[in-house]
Amino acid sequence: MSESRSESLDPSSYRELLRRFLAEDFGTGDITTDMIVPAGRRARGQLIAKAPLVLAGIDPFLEVFRLLDPTAVAEIGRKDGEELRPGDSPVEVHALARSLLSGERVALNLLQRLSGIATLTRRFVREVEGTGAQILDTRKTTPGLRALEKYAVRVGGGRNHRKDLAEAVLIKENHIRMAGGVATALEAAQPAKGLVAWTEIEVTNLDELRDALVHGPDAHSPDVILLDNMQPMQVRQAVEQVRLAEDDRRGPAYDPAKRIRLEASGGITLANVREFAETGVDWISIGALTHSAPAVDLSFELEPV
Repeated sequence: MSESRSESLDPSSYRELLRRFLAEDFGTGDITTDMIVPAGRRARGQLIAKAPLVLAGIDPFLEVFRLLDPTAVAEIGRKDGEELRPGDSPVEVHALARSLLSGERVALNLLQRLSGIATLTRRFVREVEGTGAQILDTRKTTPGLRALEKYAVRVGGGRNHRKDLAEAVLIKENHIRMAGGVATALEAAQPAKGLVAWTEIEVTNLDELRDALVHGPDAHSPDVILLDNMQPMQVRQAVEQVRLAEDDRRGPAYDPAKRIRLEASGGITLANVREFAETGVDWISIGALTHSAPAVDLSFELEPV
């Protein structure tokens, strides 16, 4: 699983993406700004929070203006991961007025999106504090924005699941159907052992769980079992079943680091995530972190200087 660190992203990883966003918004040019604002006029842009939020994406936000005006200078007062209250101003940008006006929408759209993801993630993380369960994202990301959206999850305190299809084996319901069953799918995935970060299989009921455990401690056992769309009571039973199976094979050669991790997913909300966390699962993956996080309310107010 990818690390939970929320270190700053390398601008080279998203600079070309920002150029495409600007090209989409500019079309053949910002007619309004070019007609109304003198070419050499400079301005100060102040970013202001209009609601409580977790800031995420301040570097890409600023990079938009740097691409339009290499002389742009920023006064950064707050960092990604910090919580803002209404009225807080995390950054000011000094640049050509035309650049601030023309880049405002792209910069704000991205910042509001990423901060929305970080804000929602932080809410889920706080709901499960003290349980030992970790909040994970999924691959349900906006095409082209995965790296940035997964960064925002880390900023919010969550962890990243697979970054792409090559990082891990995740055998889902349709894979199992195509393979002919849980046991067959697990056996077919064995050549990938040691080549990927982990192997995981999805089960939807306790019968499928028993099939996933049938190999016991041998090399066919998955590293992670995903308990998909189960109710908390079923998840608790599944956790107990897996841990009992592991206790049965404990011996002098038993390695606790190799215990099967259990992941819950499907139908998890802020209202019930604590109940799922208290079942004893290790991971709780939530697609809504990236596919349904509402954009936060931020404004960018300009004044001539």
